[in-house]
Amino acid sequence: MYAFTYERPASLGQALSLLAAGGQAFAGGQTLLASMKQRLLSPEQLVDLSALSELQGIRQSGDSWMVGAFTRHQEVAEHAGLRAALPGLAALAAGIGDRQVRAMGTLGGSVANNDPAACYPSAVLALGATVHTDRRQIAADDFFQGMYTTALEPGEVITAIAFPKALRSAYAKFKQPASRFALAGVFVAQTAAGVRVAVTGAGNGVFRHAGLEAALSKSFTPEAVADVVIDASELNADLHASADYRAHLIKVQTQRAVQQALA
Repeated sequence: MYAFTYERPASLGQALSLLAAGGQAFAGGQTLLASMKQRLLSPEQLVDLSALSELQGIRQSGDSWMVGAFTRHQEVAEHAGLRAALPGLAALAAGIGDRQVRAMGTLGGSVANNDPAACYPSAVLALGATVHTDRRQIAADDFFQGMYTTALEPGEVITAIAFPKALRSAYAKFKQPASRFALAGVFVAQTAAGVRVAVTGAGNGVFRHAGLEAALSKSFTPEAVADVVIDASELNADLHASADYRAHLIKVQTQRAVQQALA
């Protein structure tokens, strides 16, 4: 790796000043450090946000659950309140990477990075969550803008994400066995306004599927999606899976997620 300086600010204000001066923010470092080792990134200054208590923790706020941006995956997976109110979100966190990744990786880091095969973006989008930053609040439908691209502006920091409580929620993914990222993952959320379905791992970024949402809004059963057409023309094809296979996986994982939600 290239030489760099390291800062661990004690307050959000101090952290924002360092970022405004060109520092690179990180908390868990699960993506950043790997990119630096491969010399894909060479920041001159790292700003470690892991000591900022105001960016951590889980609490209920009205009908939503507020999860601090730098809450570890393992904390999300084990939180009793989330497991009762949003079992899909807790189960998703429990299936990320391995034990070491879950102990270090953070919700905010995953969402800000927006890897096209990451799990958390599907939960944020399907649950219609709101991303809170140091400057504003951003609706999930406006936040994700494509591969590794979000609505965040330079120096803007996610502070928390508000997840509305759903009637039912579940996540199912077909894992790439080495990385444990999703070849295709589907998060299903049934709300009073209907069903939202978000797909990760299959395209150039997380996306909602209107056909699956319409079918499940009419009948929230695995059988309801049997005749839904999954267009493979814009899906990924690589050494792990063809576009047609990913289209098949989307339907299968949707059915499995619905089964879990009904269990």
